Amino acid sequence: MSLFRCFVAMVLCSLLAGLPAMAQPGGHDQVAGQINALIPAATRNSQTAKVKEELDWNDLLKTEKTGRVRAGLKDGSILSLGSESELRIVQHDSVSQQTQLEMDFGKVRSQVTKVTKAGGKFEMKTPNAVIGVIGTDFYTSFEGNKTTVICYKGKVTVTPMGNAVASGNSGASSSSTINVSEGQMVVVTSDVPPAGASQTPSDVLEASLLATAVVTAGTPEHHGHVVRNVLIGSGLAVGLGLGLYFGTRGGGNGTCKPGSPACN
Repeated sequence: MSLFRCFVAMVLCSLLAGLPAMAQPGGHDQVAGQINALIPAATRNSQTAKVKEELDWNDLLKTEKTGRVRAGLKDGSILSLGSESELRIVQHDSVSQQTQLEMDFGKVRSQVTKVTKAGGKFEMKTPNAVIGVIGTDFYTSFEGNKTTVICYKGKVTVTPMGNAVASGNSGASSSSTINVSEGQMVVVTSDVPPAGASQTPSDVLEASLLATAVVTAGTPEHHGHVVRNVLIGSGLAVGLGLGLYFGTRGGGNGTCKPGSPACN
């Protein structure tokens, strides 16, 4: 009987010893996505990065001065890492739609698939801010103790951390969460930021897109439509202003009689 008990005890010990490994996410459960394109020099966990290489939870992507990386996550989201940047994929569960990213420095464009699951979230953290999204296209940079967020499409929330503050829609600095809508930008810093989350200047918009573009042979990156929409809007505004100006000179109907002062 004692031998039987010893045998049972040994079997139970073997099963219990395997439980921690079984409880931890492993294998394909920790796969976050893959590297779709890159420009050397770039690394994954301090090793030379390769195209089509698998990305797992807690993987660290880093680019040098000449490097850039575009990664595809399992839920279809796309991360484009600019030069001299560092991004950690802390977590990406495409089933529960739980994604956490951390950027210590650099710049990244995030094209996020819409979060539809209850309790789902997509968060990007910098040293002084947390950016949350439902499904959108946005840019984040952290340089000189300053987080800059530009929303290309949709809406993002920006929450300062520690003693940092962010410009708010009211024009005053705020230490609480603020919304940044399409075409707007916000700055989070320990210093007093510029007033207001205002429309992003076209040159700043273009610079942010170019800074995170990963263009390789045969795979051009299409981002001109974003800037084009901004420029079209500006052109319409100018055209409307000119129309009103000449219309006023012509007596309100946009025409003038030959020889009248309005034609001069």
